[in-house]
Amino acid sequence: MSARALARLRAICLALPEAAEQETWTIPTWRIRGRIFCMWNPMEGGVAAFWCKAPRGVQEMLVEAAPDRFFRPPYVGHKGWIGLRLTGRVDWEEVEALVRRSWRMTAPKRVAAALPE
Repeated sequence: MSARALARLRAICLALPEAAEQETWTIPTWRIRGRIFCMWNPMEGGVAAFWCKAPRGVQEMLVEAAPDRFFRPPYVGHKGWIGLRLTGRVDWEEVEALVRRSWRMTAPKRVAAALPE
């Protein structure tokens, strides 16, 4: 599942305008103009996961609603980032929505405006 999940996440990230992949800390990260909007975490609790930015309050809401799927990632969790474990039946539409929102939060306003919501 891990290799397929990474390939699917990579496709979602790289489909966004000006998105680029860069290996950082030996893991894939996806950036826009040098700023990270999504990170791969190959072994969160033994399973594949990714981290991305989330608007204020969303992290707490998601972790409280589904602690088996969502978590507060180390290092960036205090900044509101959210982690999502990619196990079982993954809702890839949800993953795409989370990644797009993170990209939108990171992208310059003019670039973000070019991508319809």
